[in-house]
Amino acid sequence: MASPSPHNRSRKEDEDDPVDRMISRTGCAELHYAVQECMVEHQDWRKCQGPVRTFKTCMMSFHSKRKEQLTKQPSTDSAAS
Repeated sequence: MASPSPHNRSRKEDEDDPVDRMISRTGCAELHYAVQECMVEHQDWRKCQGPVRTFKTCMMSFHSKRKEQLTKQPSTDSAAS
């Protein structure tokens, strides 16, 4: 009898995983899952450098956009002074 895949994203406990929620908000979740699947398949991170680089690029883009948004927001600290 085959055991269920640990990467089955329909499981209830995955819905409550804070890391999955955080990555989902970035828009890079599918790329993250691709890295995980590659690691499961190859058991060698060196063989997964393509998916890792793609995921890294997505995350860097998200963080750059987020940083830009945060720097454009008016500071609430100066209003309290």
